[in-house]
Amino acid sequence: MSEALLEAVSVRRSFQTGDGVVEVLRGVDLCIHAAERVAILGVSGVGKSTLLHILGTLDRPSSGRVLLRGEDLARRERHSLARFRNKSLGFVFQFHHLLPEFNALENVMMPGLVGGRPAPEMRERAAGLLGEVGLEHRLEHPVGKLSGGERQRVAVARALVLEPALVLADEPTGNLDPKTGDQVLELLLQMNRVHGTALVVVTHSPTLAARIGRQTELVDGYLEELPESG
Repeated sequence: MSEALLEAVSVRRSFQTGDGVVEVLRGVDLCIHAAERVAILGVSGVGKSTLLHILGTLDRPSSGRVLLRGEDLARRERHSLARFRNKSLGFVFQFHHLLPEFNALENVMMPGLVGGRPAPEMRERAAGLLGEVGLEHRLEHPVGKLSGGERQRVAVARALVLEPALVLADEPTGNLDPKTGDQVLELLLQMNRVHGTALVVVTHSPTLAARIGRQTELVDGYLEELPESG
């Protein structure tokens, strides 16, 4: 087995509401290895996105730890954590969150530019990745003129442009028709194979989860390992 890349240790997350405290995560443990693919299943509202945001350091747990190669990320200052997130993690969401005022190439370049990388380097990287996802003919297109599937492919390229160790995808095909969703999923799997990027995909679809490989399910605030299919 490859090295442990990211670990969640006894992660809990609760929220204060008008009706009192709601416990969403009650003690989640998860170990993700380099280049591994993991699906997190669960019904709507169970806390899958909350868990993914904590794994991606977009949110902090109420208690417990998230470790990257053994380092407790909660000990980093906010600015340091933002730099880490930019360099080490890629995100793909159900809604692509592209910047409408920029074209496809500029959107993919953006993480590197924000991180202080030279523009010529990022332009070359972005163009190469857009070619890998079949959009070499759409580099200068405003993202508002792209189809839903094309926009999601731009989002995948953006997530990979800085060669992150881990990509976190939250219902990445949930807003697409079945054929286009299948193409985007296959693209994510291909990028895992080609680039060796670890992949964690949140989904409510058992069929999609089975294609990812290792399957887990979030139930009543706990993460359960599911038996391997086949």
